[in-house]
This record gives sequence, structure tokens and C-alpha cells, in this order.
Amino acid sequence: MIATLQPQSPPAPLLQVHDLSVRFGAKEVVCGVGFSIAPGEKLALVGESGSGKTITALSLLRLAGDASISGQALLRGRDLLSLSEREMRGVRGGDIAMVFQEPMTALNPLMTIGQQIAEVLALKRALAPAQSAQQAMELLAKTGIPEPERRANSFPHQLSGGQRQRAMIAMALASEPALLLADEPTTALDVTLRGQILDLLSDLQRQTGMAVLLITHDLNLVRRFADRVAVMEQGVLVEQGRVADVFAAPQHGYTRRLIASQPRRDVVETEPAEGIAPVVQAQDLRVVYPTPLPGVRGWFKKGEFVAVLGATLQLLPGRTLGVVGESGSGKSTLAQAILGLLPHGGELAVAGQGWQQPAARNTPANQQLRRQVQVVFQDPFSSLSPRLTVEEIVGEGLQVHERALDMAARRARVEAALAEVGLTEAQFPGLLARYPHEFSGGQRQRLAIARALIVQPRVLVLDEPTSALDVTIQQQVLGLLQRLQRDKGLSYLLITHDVQVIRAMAHDVLVMKDGEVLESGTVAQVLDAPRQAYTQRLVAAAAVPG
Repeated sequence: MIATLQPQSPPAPLLQVHDLSVRFGAKEVVCGVGFSIAPGEKLALVGESGSGKTITALSLLRLAGDASISGQALLRGRDLLSLSEREMRGVRGGDIAMVFQEPMTALNPLMTIGQQIAEVLALKRALAPAQSAQQAMELLAKTGIPEPERRANSFPHQLSGGQRQRAMIAMALASEPALLLADEPTTALDVTLRGQILDLLSDLQRQTGMAVLLITHDLNLVRRFADRVAVMEQGVLVEQGRVADVFAAPQHGYTRRLIASQPRRDVVETEPAEGIAPVVQAQDLRVVYPTPLPGVRGWFKKGEFVAVLGATLQLLPGRTLGVVGESGSGKSTLAQAILGLLPHGGELAVAGQGWQQPAARNTPANQQLRRQVQVVFQDPFSSLSPRLTVEEIVGEGLQVHERALDMAARRARVEAALAEVGLTEAQFPGLLARYPHEFSGGQRQRLAIARALIVQPRVLVLDEPTSALDVTIQQQVLGLLQRLQRDKGLSYLLITHDVQVIRAMAHDVLVMKDGEVLESGTVAQVLDAPRQAYTQRLVAAAAVPG
């Protein structure tokens, strides 16, 4: 008699969520969400800001503040939403652990990294102090932090961004959770660090068998990391399935828009005319920060940290020079020197003029030069004064550079600048009297662009102008910047660590590492055929998985 093999049934889900709804007062922010996660599975919860994905995850741990939560969340058959607060304290950091988006705010600044991990071990696994300290160092080593013994005695501010995120992961793993909630764990990190953190999570997930719920708006991370994906729009789960299936044939219109929202190149590709003068030119530019020296020597002299070492570049009219590199590469320091905000050595000319040293002095010559070069910052919410109206924010530059304008003329210029960036009174009644908090992230960035354009500069320094925005809004802002460049002949100095944004926007590229320019050239020369190993790693880390 031949024995027949019985088909194996799939493992029982680790977590089953049924009809989850979350309400703040009368406003429902999550509506009837349902999904499941199997043991050892990686599920990505995807959506733009405000889609409800983070609130969904926080609701599983009952950490959503004063929210009213209904439905079921069954963890191995136990309904998390019906447990007492005392029972939930055993679940939080035990069966379910969480890695937050910004480790600097999630870690205690007054405790060393080792103390914070040891605290979890003592509370959740009842280990003695000596055992907890030893286990903390072993967990740090497991997450790939170099010199774990020394880093265990470091405070959060003494670690890099990637090291802080690894420390957060070590703390989450201390209780050996069955499910890890990872809320945008790589958003604040450089592109190569993002890849390292994802690889680390994948390795640890395979070693421990835990399941991972990844919350993100980065579709490239989803392709690279997850087994299945669930897409949320305005609190509703609109589509879910295997990653390959959803990306190959998205069924919902919102999913199709997300997938299509990759930066698109739409710039003037013609070569500049011979002999045309650059609007920004630097030769052997050097920026040095003073640093304290240890011991008695520090009483009499300062040391120095070289942030930019011998940078040479030129930016031609109507073109974009992309400066790419990881955090600490010197790219933002380079931008500040070009803006006349830092003293510098070497030669630097903006619109044919050099800054009168010290560059930060507001001499008449420097003030006139500041009109030629304006800046758009990374985070529009923090760069716009919450106490000023739209009219005051956008018109502020005119009060400095065109004082002869009367109120009516100034208002007309403000309205024209707002219209250029797609903000009108017809769309937003009472537009000029509104405040920044009344606008979305993309709209606030448009306000920041209008504020920079109103004084009619020749150069815009764009410091990570889209990194704080969702993918669809990022695409809109990049499209706006490309149109403004074509219409006005603007020159852009684009500071970013996002290689895809460089591909979409830049004509020429400068790659920086540790304050030095490693290589430069056109986009095709540098990104399609990189010579330096560092550039090759940046390009490979940003590649969209097939």
C-alpha cells in the first residue's frame, strides 16, 4: 500500500485584524481595515501621509492616545483590543515590539544605549544587571554596530543616524518579539544606510522567525523587503496581495498612482552655448570649522575640522548642478558657503561677484548679492514662520530688496508669485491671510518656492526640497521646479542624497564624500558609468528592484 502525502495546511496567522476602525471624536481616521500576518512573514502597509497606516499600527498596541477603537486584533487568538491595560503592558515590548521613525526622539537622551537595552531585558526577561549588560552588548553586535562595548556606553547623540536606528532595533529585539512593527524605519537615513537597515531587518527576521509589519510610503523599499503589501488611502485598505502581483498589475486607481509617482525627467537638454559665463563658480573652495583641543592646548588655540576640502565647480545659466552624498559628506556646508552664510577659503563667485568677507556680514554689496541666490529648505513646515500670514511670508523679501514698493504693488507681486507656483485665491479663499498650518506639505513647499522667487533670483539652492514629501507630492513639486526653470532660465544647485531626484532634475553631478569631490560630470557620465566605488554604491543602493 502506497502512502499518500497529505497537503500541508498553511500556518495559522500570527495576527488577524478584522474590521478595525479608529475614531478621534467625530472623525473616523481608520475605517474597517482587515489584514493578517503569518509567522515569519513581512507585510508592508503603504500609503501617503494621512492615510492612517501609522494610526493602524499604534492602535494594535493601544497607543493611539484618546482614540476610540473598534473591531478585532487577534494575536495568537487573543484580542488585543479587549485586554486590560495591565495585560497590554505585557504585550508591548514583549510579544510585539516597535521601531519608530526618528530614533533621536524615541531614545532617552539621559541614558546610555546599553542602559536602555538592559532596561528592556530586566523588565521583559527578568535578567540580572550583569546579564542584562552582557546581553545588551551582544544585541548591539548582532545588529552590526562596530565596537559594541564602547557604543553601549555612548549616549544617543554620540551615535550616527544609522547607529541610532540599529540601537533601536536591538532594543526592540531584546524581548524576542513575535511581531515587529517598523514605522518608517529608514526615512531619516541616507540611501546606502536604508539598504543596510533593510538587509539587517531581513537577516534578523530569518534568524528569529519573527513577523514584520513595515509601515512606509517608499515603494522601492517595499519591492526590496516585503512578501506582501497592503495599500491604504484615507483610512481605507484599498488593495492587498503579494508584492510581485500588486506591482505587476495594480487593481486600484490609487495604487496605480502611487506606483507611477516616480520622479520624471522633464528638463531642457540642450548644451550650453560656448563661452557663456557661469552664475556660480568655485575653485579650491575650503570651509573649516574650529574645534576645541583637549587639555591645556585648548586654552590657547583651536583645532579645525575641514568640512569642505578643495571643491571646484561651476553652475551655468538655466542648468541644474546636483550635489549628491551621504550625511556628513559636506554638501550642505558647500551650499551654505555659496549662500554666503559661512566663511570660506579659495575662490567663489556668484553672479560674477565674490562675497565680502566675512560672508555673513550684511554689507550693501553682500545684500545685493543675496538677491541673486535664494534657498528652498528641506522641511517647509519648520522653514515657514507659523506666526506670519502667507502675504507676510512671501512678501518679506520685497521689504528688504525693494523697499520703494507701496503696499498695493507689493501685494500684486505676492499674488503673482503665488500664481506662478499654482496657489490662487480661487483655490484657497482668503489665501493671503492664511497661515502655514492651514496647508498640506506640498502646498507649504510651494509657498517656500514663491518666497524665494519673488525677489527674482538667478540661482536657487534646493536643499533636499522633496525628501519630506510623499511620492505623489514629490512628483508635483519636481514638475513645478522643472517648469519654472524652463520658463525663467533659473539655475539650480540641488543638494540631495536621492539619486532618483538627481536623475530627474540635474544636468551635471558632483559626488561628495568626507568633504571632498570624488567625481563630477554630466548625469550620464557619473550615474550611468560611475568610476569611484563610492558612487557605484550610491547608484546601486538607489536602483529600483526588478
